[in-house]
Amino acid sequence: MDLCITLLLRWVLGLVVCMMLVIVNDRNIGHACSEGERIALLKLKDAINDPNGTALPTWDSHNNNDCCDWERVICDNTTTNPRPVVTQLVLDKIRDFELANNAYWSLNASYLLPFSELQVLDLSWNYLTGVNGVIRLNNLKVLSLKGNPLTQVPSLDELPVVQMLDLSFTGLTNFHFLQEISTLSKLEVLDLGNNLLSGSLPGSIGNITSLQALSLSMNNLVGSLPTQGGLCKLKNLQHLDLSHNQFVGQIPLCFSNLTSLHVFDVAHNQFQGVFPSLFISSLKSLSYVSLSNNFFRGSFSFSSLVNHSNLEVFDLFSYNSQLKVETENPPFIPLFQLKVLRLSNCTLNEHTKGIPSFLLYQSDLRVIDLSYNSIIGRFPHWILINNSRLEVLDLGNNFLTGPLELNCTSRYQDMNTLDISHNPIKSEIPSCVGTIFQNLRVLNMSKSELHGVIPASVGHMTLLMILDLSSNSLSGLLAAEFLKGVKSLEFLKLSKNDLFGPILSSKAELGQLRVLRLDNNHFTGEISDVFMNSSLLRVLDMSYNHLNGELPGWIGSFQQLSSLLLSQNNLQGVIPQELCKLNRLTYLDLSKNNFNGTLPSCFDMSKLRYLHLQGNQFSGPIPNALANSSLLLTLDLMNNKFSGEIPSWIGTFSNLRILLLKGNNLEGSIPTVMCQLRHISILDLSHNTFSGDIPSCLNDASSGLLDPLDNIIFGEYFIIFPIKFTKYISENLLHVDNGIDIQGLVSDEEQEVEFMSKSRLESYKGNILYYMSGIDLSCNMLTGAIPHQIGNLSSIHTLNLSNNHLSGPIPETFSNLKQVESLDLSHNKLVGHIPSKLVELYSLSIFSVAYNNLSGTTPEAKYQFATFGESSYEGNPLLCGPPLQHSCTSISGGESIFMQRKMSYEFRDSFMWSFAATFVVSFLSVIVIVYFNPYFVSRNFHA
Repeated sequence: MDLCITLLLRWVLGLVVCMMLVIVNDRNIGHACSEGERIALLKLKDAINDPNGTALPTWDSHNNNDCCDWERVICDNTTTNPRPVVTQLVLDKIRDFELANNAYWSLNASYLLPFSELQVLDLSWNYLTGVNGVIRLNNLKVLSLKGNPLTQVPSLDELPVVQMLDLSFTGLTNFHFLQEISTLSKLEVLDLGNNLLSGSLPGSIGNITSLQALSLSMNNLVGSLPTQGGLCKLKNLQHLDLSHNQFVGQIPLCFSNLTSLHVFDVAHNQFQGVFPSLFISSLKSLSYVSLSNNFFRGSFSFSSLVNHSNLEVFDLFSYNSQLKVETENPPFIPLFQLKVLRLSNCTLNEHTKGIPSFLLYQSDLRVIDLSYNSIIGRFPHWILINNSRLEVLDLGNNFLTGPLELNCTSRYQDMNTLDISHNPIKSEIPSCVGTIFQNLRVLNMSKSELHGVIPASVGHMTLLMILDLSSNSLSGLLAAEFLKGVKSLEFLKLSKNDLFGPILSSKAELGQLRVLRLDNNHFTGEISDVFMNSSLLRVLDMSYNHLNGELPGWIGSFQQLSSLLLSQNNLQGVIPQELCKLNRLTYLDLSKNNFNGTLPSCFDMSKLRYLHLQGNQFSGPIPNALANSSLLLTLDLMNNKFSGEIPSWIGTFSNLRILLLKGNNLEGSIPTVMCQLRHISILDLSHNTFSGDIPSCLNDASSGLLDPLDNIIFGEYFIIFPIKFTKYISENLLHVDNGIDIQGLVSDEEQEVEFMSKSRLESYKGNILYYMSGIDLSCNMLTGAIPHQIGNLSSIHTLNLSNNHLSGPIPETFSNLKQVESLDLSHNKLVGHIPSKLVELYSLSIFSVAYNNLSGTTPEAKYQFATFGESSYEGNPLLCGPPLQHSCTSISGGESIFMQRKMSYEFRDSFMWSFAATFVVSFLSVIVIVYFNPYFVSRNFHA
């Protein structure tokens, strides 16, 4: 009996164990992906990694693990299938381009067939060129091929339920795929942004009536938008982004039919005409409106948005300043709470010029830009008080006044950009500015009439990247704590202040510094080695200070340096050999120091565009180190001790605009290779010892005006705004990337040159150089006639050939110099008459032909010639007429006083020659009589 019971218990126990094993086994099977999906994933991995990639290491064919546990794979076990199925593959940015031998690839569509329940497929940014075959995924709802260089859009016929299609950043050039996309009846989101789409927008885009979000931003689309049909048919549209194209014309009135629209972005186009006030005010659903960087005109009342309770972003920067925006009349209390307000470069509140008063009711603002509006009044401290989460505050280029009153107990942790530049603030910088805005990345207070010292608390802004306090009246020493903790600083500009003492404390750690501008101050001492670790430095400007000592060799370690400006200091010595490592220099200005010697022969100037060495003690021939500087636009070697002749290789500088060799010891003739400088605008060879003729081909050097781009150095920047403000709105169907917009402000690194014009030494800087052209060959030993071809330089403003030995007449062609303002031919040996047509030079303000051998009458005293005095003509004895004292009035016999004076001079000359001849003959006769007459010979002998 006991034995039977024991056997029965063993049998029951075994049955239970078997049942448990079956259950466990069934459970394991139910929680594992199918073998078909597992094999397909491994094939997909091999294709992505081909040939040497290492991505997706958890996708392992050797371990019998569950593929639902693999990275970037999401499964769902709630379906009717007995086991989990793969529903999402998020495979963005996994192909290593270098390990793939820089090769692109295409996807075999058959690898996707086993994923019958797949709903999301993200293959973005994987260097994919296309898909071989048809993607047949009946349940796919989201397909992203973003960032792949597609040669063609894959067939979409077998994607019946796809709702979101992202083809942005794929290099698409046309809309050939649009017809196929229009068959996707469930499509709600279509992103075609950041491509190369060109031409006009096809009207067939309106056939995708299911669309709720459409982005065509960052393309090359042109033309006007259809006034009916097209986009106006998309009644379900909630998000429309047409920004960064070249659309023209007006916003179609039919857009008012898009009553579901939440996001409307047409920024950075060329729309013009009347501002679309009716459309904007009629769509109460709008939460995001961006109309910036267009050419709208007319007026817009902000009170029309009073009932737009969903409005969160309003972005309007006017390109043409012809748009009037009124926020005060009529007054209103808004229902909206904005997060972004940008009203820039408009005529804002034309009558009151005040800050919009509705901002008093806004408490959640993140970005405020009211720049370039000519706003008057005091600095609005209350904006900071009311909006504790503010990130960007830009009030630049207005007429706001101080004082700058900040609550030193406040902390604005979110603030990253503060710009109050170009305002007559006339205040000190609050001492606690660095503790209030500890997380600031951009601080711009330039040109704000600030005074006092720079607070040491700036050193607490540990995230600061850009600091511009230039063009103020800040004074004193830089505190030892200044910039001590600012390790992220990339841009520092303290130019044009009254700062003095050593440059910076050694406590500063400036390893990220790229632009350093300390010019136009009173800094003293040697160049501080605090910058030795600033290996990323691109611009170093310490000009117009009182620095002394030698140029440190460690500057040569700045491999990225493109601009080195040290002019107007007391630096001395030779240029160190270490500077030969600076092979990226485009701008070098060492002028007005006490440097000597010459440039090192190893100096790599192949990228140099601007070279200023004026006012030093450099000697020897013009350095051969310049021979490869074919990109030079300006070469200024004035007032040194260079000697020898102009080298022939200078003729290869085909881009040269300004050549200044004045005040050296150069000699020889002006080489004809100078005629190859066909873009010369300013040429100064004065105060040397050049001899020979003026090359007649010099007119081939066009003496044209500078291209504005030739005078500006680019590369300085301010980080002001996000590219898109969509991160600030509650609903963003397109999930647009929110990068940072690097505002490319033109650098004020304007070159400056000195040139003698209108009888005085002028300094030309910045925009003036666009319009200046001239030739100065004065104070040399040039001979021969003035080439008549010089008269073909019709755009020249200054021509100075004075103090030479030029002969011959003044060319009649000089009457073609219609733009000339200063013409100096004095102190030569010119003969003949002054061309009468010179009176047609209506721009002429300085004219001198003094101290020549000119004859005849002076030009008629009209137009500009009525303003020239006697000094313009003196030293020419054969000239007559006003303003000279010698009149050319007619006398008896019909002869002019000029002819009378001429005959008088001729009689005087004849008399003198006759008298001299008579005297010589008489003297010789006496000698003959004395030596040959016997009486005198005998008498002299006996004596």
